[in-house]
Amino acid sequence: MKTFLALVLFACSFSFAQNTIDQDITNIEDKLIEWRRHFHQNPELSNQEFKTAEKIAVHLKSLGLEVETGVAITGVVGLLKGDLPGKVVALRADIDALPVTERNDLPFRSEVKTTFLGTETGVMHACGHDTHIAILMATAEVLSKHKDKIKGTVKFIFQPAEEGPPPGEEGGAKLMIKEGVLENPKVDAIFGLHINAGTPVGTIKYKKGGIMASVERFVINVKGKQTHGSQPWSGVDPIMISAKIIDGLQTIISREAKLTEEAAVITVGKITAGTRFNIIPETAELIGTVRTLDPEMRSMIERRMKEMTETIAKAYGGEATISFRNQTSITYNDPELTDKMLPSLQEVAGSDNVKLMKATTGGEDFSYFQEVVPGIYFFLGGMTPSEESKGAFPHHTPDFKIDESGMLLGVKAFTQLTLDYLNNQ
Repeated sequence: MKTFLALVLFACSFSFAQNTIDQDITNIEDKLIEWRRHFHQNPELSNQEFKTAEKIAVHLKSLGLEVETGVAITGVVGLLKGDLPGKVVALRADIDALPVTERNDLPFRSEVKTTFLGTETGVMHACGHDTHIAILMATAEVLSKHKDKIKGTVKFIFQPAEEGPPPGEEGGAKLMIKEGVLENPKVDAIFGLHINAGTPVGTIKYKKGGIMASVERFVINVKGKQTHGSQPWSGVDPIMISAKIIDGLQTIISREAKLTEEAAVITVGKITAGTRFNIIPETAELIGTVRTLDPEMRSMIERRMKEMTETIAKAYGGEATISFRNQTSITYNDPELTDKMLPSLQEVAGSDNVKLMKATTGGEDFSYFQEVVPGIYFFLGGMTPSEESKGAFPHHTPDFKIDESGMLLGVKAFTQLTLDYLNNQ
């Protein structure tokens, strides 16, 4: 009888605690929207997020968290220790904006201007990172009120330069890891999310294994022999060789990559060659990207690109070299951890609203965290129902918009994942 009463009391206590947390999440929505709009109006580019970081740090300190600033130049890390010992879970939000001039009709749109790589441009949160900051700040506030229910430690990571540091600089997740963000205390698991303008509000999308692609930047330098445009036989045309290389590279995708297993993409996004209409130049430069979702496929594609580039150039009398620079690794959701935490996502969104997705060839430097500790990265709906029929504006565009009503589910998801992971060890 005593055991039965104890179980009843525990169940009632747990139910009351959950109701209190749910109410705290509901009550924070106004702050959530206010924070998001502030960051949207005051965007800062990668490795320049100084005012953004300052506002984050002030908030975390007000909650009584241990706060470290200046991590990876502008990053902020907050530490919340629960009343009971246990594991360490990290939650991550990216905080940088993009060199995009905002063109929508939002009353809080960005008017910030800057010079980026020599070009005058606007600055805009055109990928939703402003919502990520607000969601994680709100999650920190909710969880800080319930330390007595936390068995372990929560590390809040506000990461700069997810879009990539400026040329010649280090930054982003890779630099945070280098500076020890996953240590002291050592992180056992990490969770991240990305709001998505093409996913309806109230929906969460996930995938076990590779959910986003590795991103490689490649540069091909082609050397020919300069000559007059009227006498191509007197030289070696690097522009023609470049065209043949581009055509050849695509056959790696269409004829060699096992696309039924995983997707892959090779894109040449920039070609630079020549000065006048009647001169065949000596050199040409091709810059592009490779996207893969499988490590073996990634190795094969890079090997074949090198072989093909050099061989094609030689066949036409020229020379060519190719170099690669890793931008992100494969964003890989640990299968065991995903299975374990899927009920937490279904609890907050409803089973019908948690949907299995196909992998995307976009990239994320959250992947570097997942190379060190098990992690889950998922997509949060940010598209209003009215946009479902006509389609939402894509990320990284001047007209990009997010429905703010979708953010609260992000707070619920982060909170539930944290409590369930730590308390159900």
